[in-house]
Amino acid sequence: MTGERSLSFGEQAAAYERGRPSYPPESINWLLPTGAVDVLDLGAGTGKLTVRLAERGLTVTAVDPIPEMLEVLSGSLPSVPALLGTAEEIPLPDNSVDAVLVAQAWHWFDPERAAAEVARVLRPGGRLGLVWNIRDERLGWVKELNRIIGCEHDPSADSLCGGFTDIETHRFEWTSYLTPQALLDLVASRSYCITSPADVRRKVLGEVRELLNTHPALASSTGLALPYVTHCVRATLA
Repeated sequence: MTGERSLSFGEQAAAYERGRPSYPPESINWLLPTGAVDVLDLGAGTGKLTVRLAERGLTVTAVDPIPEMLEVLSGSLPSVPALLGTAEEIPLPDNSVDAVLVAQAWHWFDPERAAAEVARVLRPGGRLGLVWNIRDERLGWVKELNRIIGCEHDPSADSLCGGFTDIETHRFEWTSYLTPQALLDLVASRSYCITSPADVRRKVLGEVRELLNTHPALASSTGLALPYVTHCVRATLA
């Protein structure tokens, strides 16, 4: 990751961990190649995807440029190597992993340099998998939430550079269950909110609180059902 906004997440690492959703098992099944053992979680953040990979018994390495994010990750996954590094300079040797997965982060990378580095660390025939959770606006209050905080990045396979073949995309629909406070943490951990002036940040969080307190589907609710569409892209090293 590069740039002020991509590096801003460290200020809200705890909120990021509390508010951000995980990933449906079906999406991880689809992204991983058959027989994968050694997997790199690139741009791992606080480990939302890392923990799902470790649960499968895979040998996982996490790489992220933000120390505060890796500190949270290591607190919950002390046995997983957590390395400071970027997608453009991955701190792993050549031909060292069967798969590189990138959750919610590829759009922060320099795609040409990142693709070359991923190709370097992958073994022949290895897999690159990209995944994004996108809030599903078909539920009315989610559309109103997106109006307040902005829509999420719409992923595309077009940013994959040369060296990869069999590029495929797939979508998975699922629901994340969270508390009202966790929704506020989700908003507070967004790069736009973190890097905005304090008055803008207060306004955005205030509007989300107003939505929670007044929308018929949310008012007086202690638990929220937030629907997502998980967008996945996978490609094989040529």
